Amino acid sequence: MTVDAVGRPRPTRGGAVATRSIFWRIPWLRTALLLAPPLTWFVVIYIASLALLLVTAFWAIDPFTTRIIQSWSLDNFQQILNEPTYLRIIGRTVLMATRVTVTDAVIAFPFAYYMARVASRRVQTALFAAVLLPLWASYLARLYAWILILNHSGVLNWSLQSIGLPAANIAYSDVAVWIVFSYIWLPFMIIPAYAALERIPDSLLEAASDLGARRWRTVRDVVLPLALPGVVAGSIFTFSLTLGDYITPVLIGGGTSFIGNVVYSSIGIANNVPFAAALAIVPIAIMALYLIGAKRLGAFEAL
Repeated sequence: MTVDAVGRPRPTRGGAVATRSIFWRIPWLRTALLLAPPLTWFVVIYIASLALLLVTAFWAIDPFTTRIIQSWSLDNFQQILNEPTYLRIIGRTVLMATRVTVTDAVIAFPFAYYMARVASRRVQTALFAAVLLPLWASYLARLYAWILILNHSGVLNWSLQSIGLPAANIAYSDVAVWIVFSYIWLPFMIIPAYAALERIPDSLLEAASDLGARRWRTVRDVVLPLALPGVVAGSIFTFSLTLGDYITPVLIGGGTSFIGNVVYSSIGIANNVPFAAALAIVPIAIMALYLIGAKRLGAFEAL
């Protein structure tokens, strides 16, 4: 290396140094640039669509031309509140979502408890695969599988009749919808409950045992209160997914209407988009109240 080469100043990357200095002086700028694309997508696509839905709910439709009239009114909401048919549909949907949520909680808690506190690592991995495996299959494929199980000449009736019991004959009924909903959304309850149970320190269970508490007393007074936020977090998924689903009632149900079915028929058959938008706001309002209650129970910390 020559003397001139040694004395020659090295080239500096002024742009890179300036950029790093800006990030150093403004620490939140890196986070803002990182979150800008997903937040933009969320605001433009999701929030804007919900705002448009809210605005459309206050419009009306011309009964002769079926064209949307952009005039502000509360007629759609008054129709929902004044007609007992729609109130029954809303009540039926909320009741179904509640039944599915309670059923999944009762089934998921002991399963998640065994996975988190009892099973070995190998068994735990196998159970995780068993829980997640149905989610890899198509939603419609699982529904048609249940149709083959529940219909009048299906596996359920054949199995009962083969052992001398009467056929169940629950195909195309609300009971069938309840069973299928509970099956489809069960993984969404098991995983949060498992996460909550796994985070319970072993020292608390050992302390309860040292103080003389038996297993059931420990589960009731220690495990259940600490696992409740995880169960409530899972209930957010099961309740909301049941509240807005319309495919399962169409394929599995016996013609009983739920909120999703009425919204779908209002758009696809009656072409009454404003009324469909007004009715679609109902589950959004219900879920807003549900999320407020779930937050008070600590469900967001368990997600």
